[in-house]
Amino acid sequence: MDTLERYRDIIPDFDGFLDTMFQPLPTTFRINTLKTDCQHLLGRLDYEHLTYLPFKWYPHGLKMDVEKPGNLVESLMGYIHSQEEISMVSPVVLKPRPEERVLDLCAAPGSKTTQIAQMMNNRGLLVANEPVPNRIVSLRSNCERLGVMNVVITRYDGRFFPLNQFDRVLVDAPCTGQGMARKDLSVLSRWNLRTSLGIGRLQLSLLKRAITLTKSGGEVVYSTCTFAPEENEAVVSQVLNEGVKLEEVSVPHLKGSPGLNEWMGTEYGDEMKKCARYYPHQNDTGGFFVAKLIKE
Repeated sequence: MDTLERYRDIIPDFDGFLDTMFQPLPTTFRINTLKTDCQHLLGRLDYEHLTYLPFKWYPHGLKMDVEKPGNLVESLMGYIHSQEEISMVSPVVLKPRPEERVLDLCAAPGSKTTQIAQMMNNRGLLVANEPVPNRIVSLRSNCERLGVMNVVITRYDGRFFPLNQFDRVLVDAPCTGQGMARKDLSVLSRWNLRTSLGIGRLQLSLLKRAITLTKSGGEVVYSTCTFAPEENEAVVSQVLNEGVKLEEVSVPHLKGSPGLNEWMGTEYGDEMKKCARYYPHQNDTGGFFVAKLIKE
């Protein structure tokens, strides 16, 4: 695909990357410890003769071979939640803690919101913001099904979210979605540079607002599911002079690549190597980009 060819020089084992991009994406779940525990859930799956493979890097993640995951009783009961493996990374990097004030600035459909609540053990305050009204339906539904009790759902344009002070903010930004091509190949044909640059301006505004909303010493995690540097390093590099510094992103037992320090003649700086790029062929997942910023 021409859209992917632009990344040939930056993606390790590019031929392996292309091969994986056109393979079906594994079905993955997160065990929801707000309603069950791992031992009980795995016992249920064994009793029902369902095969599963735990993630090596995250104790609450499972790969399962099922055709309609949403129809499983365990899913309907909220014991498990269907979630793409690599999307579980950004809450893990965020490391929310019980009793903290946490903001998920772009929350729908709620997979990361509910994962954050799980990590907070339903304590503290979790604000889940979603500006699009019809997307709030899925956000609220997932929070209710999974037993999330510490969440407040808001509907603001994230660029103008009311001034507050949070310990941690997640900006899982809207993007062109190239990393989701294993689910929907049409995202590749829809991509163009003009769209990427345009959405990059929105992403930058969201990230700047997130930094403003974070208290001194607090942390912001920025993530996308695209390969385009225009939406990743180009965005993050523009806020490094605004009282934040990058912290290296490294998730044990999960293969990744460092962020780019330059792209097509534009220098982003060596600090950007502290970001992480996760390519589909490295872990048999979708594609993802993650940056972690500490507010000084």
